Amino acid sequence: MMPAQFQIDLFDELRNLLGGFEPIVLSSVMRELEGLTRAKGRHGAAARLGLALGEKCTIAECGDVSSGSVDVLIIEYAVQNGCLVVTNDRRVRDDLFAHGVGVISMRKQKKLELLRR
Repeated sequence: MMPAQFQIDLFDELRNLLGGFEPIVLSSVMRELEGLTRAKGRHGAAARLGLALGEKCTIAECGDVSSGSVDVLIIEYAVQNGCLVVTNDRRVRDDLFAHGVGVISMRKQKKLELLRR
């Protein structure tokens, strides 16, 4: 939901940062966004934008959310497949760092930044 929150073109920013890339979104993330689109106001609008952006990505099938949270599934997928993850969620970011996964996050609410720890 970062593009709605910070009014950025996520794909253009990723191209500027990485050059070529293959955007991947987990099927569980898409399902979560579908549920959030029913909300009214900013959160619903941000979820609808996120869903539209997700449809432009390769959708990777993953485990069911009943086996863990969506955040856990994202971390597991990134570790298993050597992916960078775009997130502003501090807890998810710290968990990704603990597993040696690089994170792309907003810097000063203007640009994306690649972080590794």
